[in-house]
Amino acid sequence: MSEKTGTVEAHSRGRHAGEPRNTELHAAEPRSRETGTEQPGADQHGTETNSTKGAYVTGGEFNRDTNYIEDRITRDGTPGPNGEPGWPVEPGRYRLIAARACPWANRTVIVRRLLGLEDVISLGQPGPTHDARSWTFDLDPEGKDPVLGIERLQDAYFSRFPDYPRGITVPALVDAASGAVVTNNYPQITLDFSTEWTEFHRPGAPQLYPEHLRGEIDIVNKRVFTEVNNGVYRCGFAGSQEAYDSAHTRLWTAMDWLEERLAGQRYLVGDSITEADVRLFTTLARFDAVYHGHFKCNRNKLSEMPALWAYARDLFQTPGFGDTIDFVQIKQHYYIVHEDINPTQIVPAGPELSGWLTAHGRESLGGSPFGEGTPPGPVRSGEEVVAGHGAA
Repeated sequence: MSEKTGTVEAHSRGRHAGEPRNTELHAAEPRSRETGTEQPGADQHGTETNSTKGAYVTGGEFNRDTNYIEDRITRDGTPGPNGEPGWPVEPGRYRLIAARACPWANRTVIVRRLLGLEDVISLGQPGPTHDARSWTFDLDPEGKDPVLGIERLQDAYFSRFPDYPRGITVPALVDAASGAVVTNNYPQITLDFSTEWTEFHRPGAPQLYPEHLRGEIDIVNKRVFTEVNNGVYRCGFAGSQEAYDSAHTRLWTAMDWLEERLAGQRYLVGDSITEADVRLFTTLARFDAVYHGHFKCNRNKLSEMPALWAYARDLFQTPGFGDTIDFVQIKQHYYIVHEDINPTQIVPAGPELSGWLTAHGRESLGGSPFGEGTPPGPVRSGEEVVAGHGAA
């Protein structure tokens, strides 16, 4: 398929059941974007023109914009069931852009690794901070993505949609040859990795979205997304005491439900890791380091919930999960970018992280992480978490 062009529309179709459509803003992206000429000398933290001040906390309840580019990469390039434009699965054609700091992007990195898609989908990783315009490739040589040759992710969006009106979000899949964004519909990206790229899965790849469990996975994903994944942001970006109190109550109601559910079973759905575990894990991995303090989700710490904390450690110690977590970049992202709630941009030194590597005892609940499959191999060279940025 050649590069597609067109106008971004606020579709009401093509939304997966696991991610409800409720006009809520993407986690890492301000509400407005400057799409004109960049300001000379602007650094990654932004100038007055490109500051994120006022972008996240705007009064009242936080709402997330879930209008994404809904194109799909499908086995033979056919459109999705709701008419979403289709692009064909082709090894080497697409580049996944996924910042280590972002929980939504972290999902795609985990699933790509679990399924062994590293040889067919390359990975570009922006640095942990951005201004009001775009994520940047400031950690790469010369500040440019080595494959796409761009300094800012917005260039890939504007290559296809010159007047793209929404947030420049990660994760995004980009057509490497044309440099144009294909999709940023993150919940569908991981499902398509599982269901459309099967020809290129590694031997022993786990079944992350097995047909016989999809109904239950979708139900669990919906509650986890609305109440936990997005619930922490609803707390952090609340613009009034009333909005915060309501968000805090909703979050902890769901956390208590998860604590009870996971007290008697090793994984969220079934006897092995599924898409549901991936989606919850990326929030739990950031909970004590960021959400407890920065987002005021402070009824208690994750490490004070026996079942959830053991579950999180079990996943963290499973190949493909903890080896994608960069706590330094995670903290830098939240504490530097969110000027509305941390105007000093001071990044805290804690918390102490060695607890992630302690025994979890979850094996006694039965189940097997990869079902009938096997663990992924070592992390791809060049994709490792920098020494000192993990839990070790």
